Amino acid sequence: MPDTFFNSLLENNPYFTAGVGVVGFGAGLAAMRRGLVLGAELTRRRLLATLEIHSKDVSYMWFLQWMSQQSARRTHRYAVQTSFVQHDNGSVSTAFSLVPGPGRHYFKWKGAWFQIERHRDKAIDLITTTPFETVTLTTLSRDRHLFTELLHESREIALAKQEGKTVIYTSWGPEWKPFGLPRKRRLLSSVILDEGVKERIVTDVEEFIGNGKWYSERGIPYRRGYLLYGPPGSGKSSFIQALAGELGYNICILNLGERALTDDRLNHLLSNAPERSILLLEDIDAAFTSRKLQDDGQGLA
Repeated sequence: MPDTFFNSLLENNPYFTAGVGVVGFGAGLAAMRRGLVLGAELTRRRLLATLEIHSKDVSYMWFLQWMSQQSARRTHRYAVQTSFVQHDNGSVSTAFSLVPGPGRHYFKWKGAWFQIERHRDKAIDLITTTPFETVTLTTLSRDRHLFTELLHESREIALAKQEGKTVIYTSWGPEWKPFGLPRKRRLLSSVILDEGVKERIVTDVEEFIGNGKWYSERGIPYRRGYLLYGPPGSGKSSFIQALAGELGYNICILNLGERALTDDRLNHLLSNAPERSILLLEDIDAAFTSRKLQDDGQGLA
């Protein structure tokens, strides 16, 4: 009896009936909207492909250099990228390139349209004092193979600018960064050492480079070191530059006397040096001096 009374009361109440209708209509719209959003996201994932390039990755600068040579359309916001070119006579000229700034941009490459979204974070890299950035490339899923081709092309263009030159790297925290402009390769004949010293080292290095498989098959660490000693001005640094030029290698300089250098950072830098590079460990005697002083002070072997 009470249930019948309440049912009759609610059925004959126009306000309650209208309220139920409004709630039902609103819930239906919300469900429809959510379905459309999910459907659009699913369609986007199936039809589009995206690629993120973070500013911490080495390919980021390659891509920006490559992008400066492309004709981005619908771009009204640019960022300047300054580069320096050193000539044979020693003079340096400055060049300015315009690349798409933060925001969305569009360009066409090899018949496919790409969307670029360059995002600049508020967080700042404490080592370089520059904000972190991310570039996101979007294209049709059928053209996703072009991502790899684009990265390969940008790498080749960047390395072509260093052809015939020696790049000097220094450590910035846990990373290697280019220091100054790439230098023209120094000739081995420009360094004067005792007779036969240069030739013996070059021959030994070339044999080592050609025997990587031998080390790998025997599980031996593939590395080789040379200790150069002598007073300042005796040609140690000059010979290393000439050796790098002879082999077509770059140079990574690491000062072992640096106060902020820890064992973990040293191991990380040694394990993540740029490819085709000679690791130059400067002031190696300072490291042994510190070890001796520390051992004497703490009584450790």
